[in-house]
Amino acid sequence: MSDNDPELKTVEGESPAFQTLDWHEGDMPYSQEFGDHFYCRTDGRLECGHVFLSGNGLPDRWHEMSSDGRFRIGELGFGTGLNFCETWRQWKLARKPGMHLHFTSFELYPMKRDEIDRALSRWPEIDAERRALVAAWPDEPTGHVTLALDEQTRLTVVCGAALDGVTASEPDFDAWFLDGFAPSRNPAMWSPELMQTLFDKTRPGGSFATYAAAGFVRRNLGAAGFIVERRPGFAGKREMLCGPRPNLSSAVD
Repeated sequence: MSDNDPELKTVEGESPAFQTLDWHEGDMPYSQEFGDHFYCRTDGRLECGHVFLSGNGLPDRWHEMSSDGRFRIGELGFGTGLNFCETWRQWKLARKPGMHLHFTSFELYPMKRDEIDRALSRWPEIDAERRALVAAWPDEPTGHVTLALDEQTRLTVVCGAALDGVTASEPDFDAWFLDGFAPSRNPAMWSPELMQTLFDKTRPGGSFATYAAAGFVRRNLGAAGFIVERRPGFAGKREMLCGPRPNLSSAVD
C-alpha cells in the first residue's frame, strides 16, 4: 500500500452484522441496538472541535510538527465518520507539505455508504470530505478498511470488537477520540481492560479526549495511567474529560 495513492482502498477480514438504524429529524441516525444517537443533537461537528480536537490540543500540535512529521489518531466508534471528516478538514488547513495523518477508528457496526452520506449531508462545511469518504467507502465494509484519501491522509476503520482491534494495534497513537455510545448504554466500550489497552498503545506525551464524564470512566482512565482533567462540556454539558499519557521522564520523576 502507498500513502501517495488517493484511490487506494483495501478491505481485509470479516465483519459483524450491520446495526438497525432509525432516522430522527430527517438525517440524524439513532441506533436501536444501543438506544442512543450517534452524536450530540445540538451540533455534532462543533462538538468534535470542542471535545476531541481541542481536548487533544489540536490543531496546535500539528503546527508544532516537523515538515516530515507523522501523527496517528485512534478513535473508539467510527459511526457516521463525522469526527473523521471534521478532523480531516482541519488537518488540511493546518498541515505542511510532507506531514502525514493516519486516522484509525474501531467500529463494531460499520455503516453503509448511503447511511454515511445521509447522516453527513446536514453539514455543508464538510461537504468535500463527505463526498470523498462516500466515494471511497466499500459496498461491504469488513475487517480492516484502509483508504488513502489524499497524499497526506490515511483512514483505517477496524471492523469488530474494539478491545480486539486495539490490542492488535501498534503502540504509536498520538491522540485518542473516545466516542463510543454513552457509558450507561455501552459499558464495554469504557471498560478497565480497554482503557488500559489504549493507554499501553499511546506514545508518551500522547493524549485522550471524551465527551463522557461518568465516574467509572474517569476512574478507569486514571487507573490506566492517564492524567485526567475535567473541562466544561459542549453545549451546556457540565463536564468532559481529557488528558495526557505522562512522558517517560515525568513518570520517573
